[in-house]
Amino acid sequence: MVKMKLGVLCSGNLGFSVLKSLAENYEVEFVLTDSKSIDIISYCDNHQIDSFKGNPRNGATAAFLKQKTANVLISVNYLFVIEEDIIGFAKDLIFNIHGSLLPKYRGRTPHVWAIINNEVETGITAHLIDEGCDTGAILEQVRIPISDSDTGADVLSKFEIEYYALIEKLLNNFKNNTLTLKKQDDEKATYFGKRTPEDGEINWNWQKERIYNWVRAQSKPYPGAFTLIGEQKVTIDKIAFSDKGYNFDMPNGLIIAHSPAILVKTANGVIELEQIRENQHLCKKDIIFNKKTS
Repeated sequence: MVKMKLGVLCSGNLGFSVLKSLAENYEVEFVLTDSKSIDIISYCDNHQIDSFKGNPRNGATAAFLKQKTANVLISVNYLFVIEEDIIGFAKDLIFNIHGSLLPKYRGRTPHVWAIINNEVETGITAHLIDEGCDTGAILEQVRIPISDSDTGADVLSKFEIEYYALIEKLLNNFKNNTLTLKKQDDEKATYFGKRTPEDGEINWNWQKERIYNWVRAQSKPYPGAFTLIGEQKVTIDKIAFSDKGYNFDMPNGLIIAHSPAILVKTANGVIELEQIRENQHLCKKDIIFNKKTS
């Protein structure tokens, strides 16, 4: 049976959750994280786990890792690209848990993109880390359904249930020398880039189904889908389809009713704004979202 000592590369709430479970059951020698993952940093301080905070690129971790002996590195929701020096540090195994069924949805926030694209299924993939972006050989996959009401946060909650169980299975396989590898088919790969808050603007010329997916994918706690009234930003967290009638020649993005519900005309129907973020108000109808003001 192979012995192991872990190094964990993690960020955010998902990384924190997995780190706690790993530290309770395995020897975690060190953690690499970002400076804003306060819960991870505090946990390491309170449990005497050495941690490196910040960007590891360009050999920044060299001095930190010099005296470390971990032979298995695990990446969970880590913010940074993992470069050759860290890949080479892992004496026996280095793998990442990615939030899609690779080779589909390589890149950042894959579960958000999956909802936007109206997928009915996503998953998590454990894969070896190489110098590419989510291109390493697949160790294991777990399929996870996406319901037609799931938000980005809902899918993350489903991930959290599955992440640690998958890692534990892989570590057991590693100890027993039973890991298997499957090369990714690059011909079937898709890639989606990093999203920023500014990318959330709604295009009212889209069909209502795409707007629905756009909104739910980015609802709280994400920055949110938004629209503009002049310079005012209105962030929308939940919408529904309405059977309200409309004229085809009405401009898309027109507020056609304000009470008892806010109704907006789209390219192929009307939607109701069910939830607008706090402290954002719409006061009257006949406003056109995203109409440029002079």
